[in-house]
This record gives sequence, structure tokens and C-alpha cells, in this order.
Amino acid sequence: MKDAVVGIDIGGTFTKFGVIDRLGNVLIEGSVPTDQTDDVDVYLSGLNNAVDQAIKSLGATVSIKGIGIGAPNGNYKTGSIEFAPNLKWAHGKVVNLVTLLEAHYKMPVAVTNDANAAAIGEMIYGGAKEVKDFILLTLGTGLGSGIVVNGELVYGHDGFAGEVGHVRVKDNGRLCGCGRRGCLETYVSAPGIKRTVFELLAEYNGASELSQYSFDGLTSEMIFHAATRGDKVALEAFRITGETLGIKLADAVAHTAPQKIFIFGGLAKSGDYILKPTRESFEKNVLKIWQGKIDIELSSLSEGSVAILGASALIWQELNKQ
Repeated sequence: MKDAVVGIDIGGTFTKFGVIDRLGNVLIEGSVPTDQTDDVDVYLSGLNNAVDQAIKSLGATVSIKGIGIGAPNGNYKTGSIEFAPNLKWAHGKVVNLVTLLEAHYKMPVAVTNDANAAAIGEMIYGGAKEVKDFILLTLGTGLGSGIVVNGELVYGHDGFAGEVGHVRVKDNGRLCGCGRRGCLETYVSAPGIKRTVFELLAEYNGASELSQYSFDGLTSEMIFHAATRGDKVALEAFRITGETLGIKLADAVAHTAPQKIFIFGGLAKSGDYILKPTRESFEKNVLKIWQGKIDIELSSLSEGSVAILGASALIWQELNKQ
């Protein structure tokens, strides 16, 4: 019989899960809607049923040892999801998922935020296997981050350390979902680069193929494809986005002196269009003692599996401690 755990990634629209062994092999996976209800009990009933069916389909070949969860505003220290604006059943309140799931499964459960889970996944299964000090950024609908120092994820005294996406880049800047203005994620994320494009379109008087799209109709992928065709607005948007990210990464390095910085998520699929200006800006702005010493590279994990792999790595770590 093979030991395995359940890794769960809670997103705003869908919750993905998988049964994963110690080597990171995904034995079975599935998903359920996240946003169909504002009642956590109804949500968990659907999730538990789907996970139970997946485990049952594997039969006696596996023994489930625990459950790891990555979620927006997931707090490792309390086991709760706290005031998550993009989760209907956790908006404006605290939901202790560990308590609820341990009552159902009678096994160890651990939760952390989704970016921290991705960082653990990178450390256990990805490009950070031999790296004890690194930062991982997830560039998607927001900017998440996980910071690892001496092989340990940094949580801080309250479980919420490492929010690089909410360092401020501009006084009275763009309104952020956190309620403040000028946060990094409002400039460096899929919605952030879209906002930059529309500011540039106004400046260039629509001289771009991107001018045909509404804000809701435009995606970061469309901006990437326009950049590959030489669209000047798309190229300038990537330059501005990378330059902004590089400056703030140079600041972040001063706190932990990481060996590597990994970038993951939808915006990272743009490859050198985002990496080149980020690296150039980083080297220009980082303290001289770190120039040329810190690699900025794409995550080696596939986007389809990194979240559940990270969640599974979290619970494997907890089981190893026990």
C-alpha cells in the first residue's frame, strides 16, 4: 500500500484537488466550484464528496495520511481563511478550515496561503530543491509571494508575512482590492498590465491592435501575443511592468538576500517579455553587493499542478515534523 496525501488548491472560481504520493506523483485529481454558495458548509459538503469519491476510486492501493490546503488569506498558524475578499463563504469573516476538515477526515490537516503553498512546492518538487533561500512570486489575478529563509517558509508572528504584492509603489496610486492605493499587485499582475495598457492607449491615441478590446475583453495573453507582433503599446506595457517589478524585487532582496527568485503564474508565461525588463531593472536598482549574484527565473513546475503539489508538500512537511 502506498502512502499519499490530499492537496487542495482553493481558487476564487474553482477548487482543485489531487491525491499525491511522496514523490509528487498525482494519482488522481479533480475540481469543484468554489463560488456557487456563500455557505461554507454547503461548499465543504461538495468538496468532501468529490474528494471522498476520488479516494474511494483508488481502492486499497493508497493510504491517505493527511490533507494540505493552499487558499487566499490562508493562515498557517491559525488554520483559518481570514477575510478573503474573493471567496463568497469567507468574505468578511474567519473560517477555520482545519477544524472543519479534521472533524470530517479524522487526520492531520494544514492550511497556508496559495503563494506559500506554491513556494513549498517549488522547494520540494521544483527548481528550489537545492536552494535554502529564495522568493517565489505568483503573477496572476493578484501578486502572491512566498519567502523561504534557510529552508523555512517565513510566516511571521501572525502567519501573514511575505506579502510582497502589497508593498506600495506609488502614493495615491491605483486602488487595490486590499483597500489601499498604490500596491505592487495593481501594477504587476494580469489586471495590472491591462490597466497599464489602457493608460498607454489613452496616451498613444489608440495606435495599437489592443485598442479594439474592452477592459473586460482584454487578457494578459492577448497583450503577450500583441507584443510578439511588435505592438508598441504591448511592448511598452511589458517594459513598465517589468521595470516596476524589478525595483521592488531589489528592495525585497535587502531583507532576506535570496539566492534565487522564481516567477510563476499566467503573466510569467510571457517569458522574456516580462523577465528581460525585470532583470534589467533589478540589476540597475539592487545594492551593489548583490549585483550579478541573484538569479530571476521561471518556476520549473507546471501551472496545472503546482498549486496542489504545493498543498501536498505542506502536509508532507507537517507529517515529517510529527
